Amino acid sequence: MDSESPDILCLQETKARPSQLPPNIRRIDGYYSYFSAAARKGYSGVALYSKVQPQEVRYGFGINRFDHEGRILIAFYDDFVLFNIYFPNGNSSDERLQYKMDFYEALLNYAQALKDKGYSIVVCGDLNTAHKTVDIARPKQNENHSGFLPIEREWIDKFLSHGFIDTFRLFNSDDGNYTWWDLKTRARDRNVGWRLDYFFVSDDMEPNLIEASIFREVTGSDHCPVGIKLQF
Repeated sequence: MDSESPDILCLQETKARPSQLPPNIRRIDGYYSYFSAAARKGYSGVALYSKVQPQEVRYGFGINRFDHEGRILIAFYDDFVLFNIYFPNGNSSDERLQYKMDFYEALLNYAQALKDKGYSIVVCGDLNTAHKTVDIARPKQNENHSGFLPIEREWIDKFLSHGFIDTFRLFNSDDGNYTWWDLKTRARDRNVGWRLDYFFVSDDMEPNLIEASIFREVTGSDHCPVGIKLQF
C-alpha cells in the first residue's frame, strides 16, 4: 500500500470479518474501505480500499447461494463498475465444480446486464482457472484437474466473446507469467506456477487501458498482486 499507493486496491480470500481487523487495517488513512465476509467464519471474503468514494457498493449478485460466501463486491464509479471477486475453487468435489461454473454464469449474466445498460466494466480477482497453456507451467499434468479443465477454460473463452478483454494478454503474450505457486513444493522458487488472477475490462475501455502488470516480486502470499492503469 505504501510503495504503490494504488487508487483502488482489491483483496480476495481475506478470511476475516471487519470486526476481527485492527483499526489501522479496517480504516487505512486516505482510503474508503468496504468488506464482504462469508457467513462461515475464517472462509473466503473480499475487501476494497478506494481513494475515491464509490457512488454505490453492492455485496452480491442478489443470489443467496453465492452471496453468503462473501466473494463479491461491486463498486459503481463515475467511469466504470468494478467487480472485486474471489471465484470459487472447484477442486474438492463435483458439487463444488458445478457451484464454480454456476458462479461463473451468474457473474457473466450480472456484468452483461450492466454492460447492456451502457456501463463500462472492470472485473478483477482470483479466477481459480488458468486460461491457456501459456498460463500454466505444466499444462499436460493438470489437464484433468480443476483450474485447468476444458469446461473452465471454455467459460473464459465465452466470457471474452461477450466483449471483455484479458488486460494482461493485451500487452504480454509470453509464457512464464504466473500469479500463483504451490507453497508446499516451493514452486515459486522454480517459477512452476499458474496465472489465476486477472483484470478483465469491457472492450469499450480498451482506449483507457494504459498498462497491465504482474507484480511477481511482491511476496507474502502464494499469490502475487496484479494491476492495471486506466486513464480517462
